[in-house]
Amino acid sequence: MEFRDLLKRRRMVRHYDGAPVPRETLERITATVRRAPSGGYSQGQRLLVIDDPSLLAQLAEGEADWAAGMEPWFGSASAHILVLTREQDYHDRYQKEDKLQDGDEIEWPVPFWFVDAGAALMLILLAAVDEGLAAGVYGVFGENESKLRRLLAIPDELEIVAGVTVGRPLPDPEWSRSASRATQPRRPLDEVVRWNSWTSS
Repeated sequence: MEFRDLLKRRRMVRHYDGAPVPRETLERITATVRRAPSGGYSQGQRLLVIDDPSLLAQLAEGEADWAAGMEPWFGSASAHILVLTREQDYHDRYQKEDKLQDGDEIEWPVPFWFVDAGAALMLILLAAVDEGLAAGVYGVFGENESKLRRLLAIPDELEIVAGVTVGRPLPDPEWSRSASRATQPRRPLDEVVRWNSWTSS
């Protein structure tokens, strides 16, 4: 598939047919993490794939309460992929001789472990579409984060950046009607892209 076509097909999907996705397909999708950019080649991105039916059922517990009136989302996904990051990998890398500045680790202008995790997340979304599947991103925070950490034995050294549902898409009219994409206009290109100077006309 041409890249432009891939981009046109990518959207957040929140309803799937529930059929299992072959492990080999999920392996191809998740292998893209090794092609994601990484500050100093720190390689701090991690992925946790959940495709076990009993764990998927536990992830979907309580969905009827928070998604009342919507198509099943978590309960219809064939797999979840958690995007994680390990900050310490960046400190370890930037404390090596070739990365030190005047003998010290750099002062990070932004937390690149999250930047790189975002890049890995985008590759997962595009790879899912390339496999003829669909995906949707969700945040993990509060009590839900604690639940996931216990359920999936996620160590404290890994930060959960986001979750991704994956599966074969079905129509999701209620989710689509309520999504920000349907209620908020897309910003014009000249508002988000400037050339040579931000104040140039």
